[in-house]
Amino acid sequence: MFDLNGKVAIVTGASSGIGRETARLFARQGARLVLAARGAPALEALATEIRADGGQVVAVSGDVRDEAFARALVEKAETHFDGLDIAFNNVGLVGEMGPVTELELSSWTEVMETNLTSAYLGAKHQIPAMLRRGSGSLIFTSTFVGHTVGMPGMAAYAASKAGLIGLTQVLAAEYGSRGIRVNALLPGGTDTPMATFKTADERAFIEGLHALKRIARPEEIARSALYLASEASSFTTGAALLADGGVSINRV
Repeated sequence: MFDLNGKVAIVTGASSGIGRETARLFARQGARLVLAARGAPALEALATEIRADGGQVVAVSGDVRDEAFARALVEKAETHFDGLDIAFNNVGLVGEMGPVTELELSSWTEVMETNLTSAYLGAKHQIPAMLRRGSGSLIFTSTFVGHTVGMPGMAAYAASKAGLIGLTQVLAAEYGSRGIRVNALLPGGTDTPMATFKTADERAFIEGLHALKRIARPEEIARSALYLASEASSFTTGAALLADGGVSINRV
């Protein structure tokens, strides 16, 4: 049920963290990959690793906020491989933190463009390619922040990621009858470069917010992405799938 043999997948934000581990897992399950990130060296290193393990991969560096880049990723999937079946739109930015009254408009705009507008641009070009295949799985990385928990100082991040859930639901309703499933994946705290803890006490505090009393390893979130990408989730669409270690329900 988790087999991706014959499938072609785009993974954005693939150079580190959840994106990197998801790309590695998709490749092990047989997917042919188009990997995207801004940092070319880390992206190429991942592509080299996947090829060494027998995987098929193309790495394309660029900015997901650029519509031409979103279009180019799909074109690469269709020309280098033979189409597009899966898109994991995973890029995310926390951005400037602080009260809304002190948040610069430029910071708000940067987070919105990176987290939400890039997802719209991805979907705009990915969905037609999936329609040409007759089916597809579109996945967005959202978060519990702004969905089940309001965290002070994270207004832009929360609003952008909550917007992804709304986008997910609309696209799922629009394209479900045409074989395309659309879901949002909502990780909890995850041990990635984005999760920068200033002190051991700060990390312990964040871990304690979760019912499991720890944060996730990126490969654990990647397994949830695999579920949504694969036929294991064939009747799942329009979902906001929490993979959050119980942070949404924990009160102790």
